[in-house]
Amino acid sequence: MTLFRAVYSSRPFGFDSAILSGILVDARRCNDRDGVSGALICRADIYLQWLEGPEDKVRDTLARIGRDDRHVEMMLQVAEPVAERVFGDWAMLHDPAATWIWSREEIAGGAVERSTPEEVIGFFLRLRDQGNGAAP
Repeated sequence: MTLFRAVYSSRPFGFDSAILSGILVDARRCNDRDGVSGALICRADIYLQWLEGPEDKVRDTLARIGRDDRHVEMMLQVAEPVAERVFGDWAMLHDPAATWIWSREEIAGGAVERSTPEEVIGFFLRLRDQGNGAAP
C-alpha cells in the first residue's frame, strides 16, 4: 500500500467550540474507519489539516471536507506520496491554540496563499515534536 499525505487550509464558517467538537468527532470516526491519520491546527480564522493514509482514502476525505459547509476557501497545500506516517497513532491530533503559526494579521494579509509546502509541513512537525493535542 502506498501512503499519501495531503495538507489543506480552509477558513472556518461559524467557528465555535460546538462546531469544532463536531468536526473532531466526525474526523476521528471517519479516519479510524478509513485508515487515515492526521492532525488539525485550528483557530477562529484558520484550519490547517494534515491527512495521511491510503491515497484513495485521503482523497475521499479531502472531497468530503470540500463538501462540508463548515469549511470555506479550502486550498490544498501539500499532496504527495510518503514513506511513513508522521501521525500514525492519531486518528486526529488536535492543537486548539496554534499560536505559533501565522498571526491573524498575516493570514488576513495573504500568508496562507504565499506559504510553501515546507513551511506548512514545518508547523505540523513542530506540533508532533511538542506532543500537543488530545489523546489518540
